[in-house]
Amino acid sequence: MIDLIVAILRTAAPMIYVAMAGVLAQRAGIWNLGLEGLMITGACAGVVLTEQTGSVAAGLAGAVVFSVILSALLWLVIEKLRANPIIAGLGLTGLGLGGTDLAVQAIYGSEGAVTAPAGIPTLGPAFGKFGLLDVLIVAMPFVVGALWVLLRRTRFGLRLSACGEHPFAARSVGANPARMRLIALLLGGVLAGLGGAELSLGGLQIFSVGMTAGRGFMAFAAVIFGAAHPVGATFAVLFFALVEYMGIKAQLVFGERAPRDFVLMLPYLATVLGIWISARLRGGVPLSSIEMRDG
Repeated sequence: MIDLIVAILRTAAPMIYVAMAGVLAQRAGIWNLGLEGLMITGACAGVVLTEQTGSVAAGLAGAVVFSVILSALLWLVIEKLRANPIIAGLGLTGLGLGGTDLAVQAIYGSEGAVTAPAGIPTLGPAFGKFGLLDVLIVAMPFVVGALWVLLRRTRFGLRLSACGEHPFAARSVGANPARMRLIALLLGGVLAGLGGAELSLGGLQIFSVGMTAGRGFMAFAAVIFGAAHPVGATFAVLFFALVEYMGIKAQLVFGERAPRDFVLMLPYLATVLGIWISARLRGGVPLSSIEMRDG
């Protein structure tokens, strides 16, 4: 049982951080389809800077900084250039995937995997099997709880939700929707950068081109499945991680009788199923919630 919990937490933690970034954006009225790009950027920056400097702290800081810069770019394109948020988000994902590939080739001369000399510190043998968990995984429940408090129990969170749902009304009481969206995207950039760094510097300590493999989109799906609620999105990611774990175990138990391609496909099937169930329970998603504009 402990092995199951540890495996699910290690699989889910990177996506939970990224999903929290999606929750913030969703609350601000932006469906952030750039989460995949932010995640891969954080993963790349984390490993490359750790390899170049020998410091994990520098890698984490770099992952956060680059993700925040891309988040600011997304805000600029959406708010100032008035681009469609969906298209802008997909463009950001393309920029992240292509940019990290180009960066690795420019720095190392090839597309080969980059290995970090060290990873995020873990709890250690004193905690038994839980010692495999690193500090970002341990901090993850506190981050989710803090975000819940921020969004549901503070003036900032209420204003942010108002700007996302009713921007005209929010402006009438003194809130600036554009500024609130900027803050939400920048905070989300911090979380997405940490999620990418957790993926590459957590258990793997390696970066390879395209290593996120759609995890950013799964995190976005968790935001929808969890109704843009921090706890709901977290449980959605845990469900996806459980499905992935069960697929791996099935392959180990049944061997060739469990086709590898089908096993790899299970988390994505669970993602589609989760979105379908979520849409059915809530009667579909209104178009106005997909593209919030404040005129």
